[in-house]
Parts: sequence; structure tokens; C-alpha cells
Amino acid sequence: MKDAVENAGSTLVAVDTGTTNTRVWLLDGDRVLVRREAAVGARDTARDGSNVRLRAALRASIAEVLRTVPPGRPAPRRIAAAGMITSPQGLVEVPHLVAPAGVGELAAGARETLVEDVSDRPFFLVPGVRTAARPGAAAGIGATDVMRGEETLSVGLVQQGHLAPGGALLNVGSHWKLIRMDEAGRVAWSVTSLSGELVQAARSQTILASAVAEGVPTRADPDLLIDGAAEARRSGLARALFCVRLLELSAAGTPQTRLSFLLGAFIGADLDRLRVSGSLLPGTPITISGDEKVGGAWASVLEREGHPVRSLSPAAVEAGLLAGLRAVLDARLPSHS
Repeated sequence: MKDAVENAGSTLVAVDTGTTNTRVWLLDGDRVLVRREAAVGARDTARDGSNVRLRAALRASIAEVLRTVPPGRPAPRRIAAAGMITSPQGLVEVPHLVAPAGVGELAAGARETLVEDVSDRPFFLVPGVRTAARPGAAAGIGATDVMRGEETLSVGLVQQGHLAPGGALLNVGSHWKLIRMDEAGRVAWSVTSLSGELVQAARSQTILASAVAEGVPTRADPDLLIDGAAEARRSGLARALFCVRLLELSAAGTPQTRLSFLLGAFIGADLDRLRVSGSLLPGTPITISGDEKVGGAWASVLEREGHPVRSLSPAAVEAGLLAGLRAVLDARLPSHS
């Protein structure tokens, strides 16, 4: 603990690579000095069949933040990184750890390596976590799951007191992921859907493109959210989505309100499956992180159905991720400063 406290003043480059974006920070202790973001992620590697774009984005962003180290402060010696950067579509593949996994397990499984064409500082790469079996789930591939990045966020939020040991975190982004922590503050298991990407596909690549609003969702209409969720439960997701088309043809609502119905349909379909599988019990308290607008839609539906909800701001989510990176790095290399 003493070493970790002493290291709190050290400078560090931190990286988070997701499906669609890569973020790079220069930290001085727990204070963010510089932040850079590039619209490049693992999905680009999957599409291109190469990580050339990701490597270029990392190289440019890391060099840029390193140029801003304040006079008199030591230059960072390492780059702590988590997320899809450790996937086959990332920079260096690091095998998943099998849940349960907390700070100690993540530190033991982390890999330190130099990628010379990206930076002359070594990368400290935090592994993802794999769920081998989910309690109550039928045996088979459906009982398994994976994450990269959310494990670091989860342990950071536990350390900051934003997520209780034994609690549940719903992370809403390109993928929607429910994460359950055990009483020791470790990731116990997770379950993921592709709904975040499917929402965007439905809005832009189907006949519904003319029915719903473009751009970032504004405040959701709570009644239409519930209507969409209820229709997905009654009729299935595909039929509920066609109802968005029917709303447009009948001139019901506006593009924004019809978007609420669409979001509600995806949320209702996911929520129904989580409950049927036993992954989410009635009344379970849930902390929500991720996309602020879509997260707000989830909060409206969950609160209506009796779940105590705590929604985290983007700043709190960022701070949790960075705290998790620091905690794992300090556990593995307490004298890294």
C-alpha cells in the first residue's frame, strides 16, 4: 500500500482501445493532464484485415501527449493499456483470464512488451476476462462470455466506491454488457449482446432510417421507451422494430419519439433475456456506465421495473477506468514510478 501511495504522483500514459475509438491520456497521479481520442478501433482492424490504422493512431496520439509532459516532471516510463488493444484485432494479443478475476489476477496476467514502431516506452497490457460458465445458464456457448476493458473499469469503480462488491454494472456502448462482481470485488461473470451496434445498423442501414432521428439521441420519451420494450416482449424484436415503420406510416410521433420506441425495443429484448436466464433478478441494484443518452434510456426502463439505478457520468466512468489501470499497474509493479 505504501508503494502504491508513493506512486500516486507518477506520470503515466494510459490507453483504452475500444471497438470504434482509441483514447490516450497523460496522467500525473490521478490527474488528467492531456486527453486525445482517435476514431479508430478494433472494428477497423476487423474490416481492414490489418492493424495498420490502429498502430498509426496510437503512435501519433502517444507521441502527442508525451510532448506535453510538464517541465520538472519525469517522463512516463510505461504505457498502461486496456481494452481491445489486447485482442487479436488490437496491438498485441493477451489471453483472457478466466473469471473470477480482480486486481491481483489482472496484475499477474498482464503482459509488458515493447512495440518499437508505436513507442519507445513499453506497453503494460491488462488482459480481458472470460466467463467460462454463468450461474443458472444452460451449458454451452451461451453460458460463456468475454470482455476487454470493462474488467479494468469494474475494478476501478469498486476501488472508488461507485460499484459495490457483489453489485452489477451495466456497460452500454457498441456492445451492451452486464457484469456481476463477487463479494471480493472481482469480476464474477458477464453477459454481452451486440445490441449497441444493432441499434446503429437499424437506424442507418434499414428502412427505419427515414423513421427515426439521426445523430446522438436526445432525451428519451419514457412512455415510448416502455411501449417499445413491451412490444419486443410480446412480439419479438424483429416485429417490434417493424412497428417503428408502422408508426412512421401512420404519422404517429416524431423522429425523436420513434427513436425512443426503437431503443425501448432493443432494451426490452435484452432485459427479457437477462431475466429469463436468471442473470438479472428482480430488484437488483444496477450501476450504469457508457453512452450517456442510451444509458439514460436503460435507466428509465429499469427504474420503471423496480431496479435501483445509479447512472455514472462520462467523467466518472473515465476516472474509474484510469483508477483501474493504476491499481493493476501498482499491484504488478509497485516501484514503477
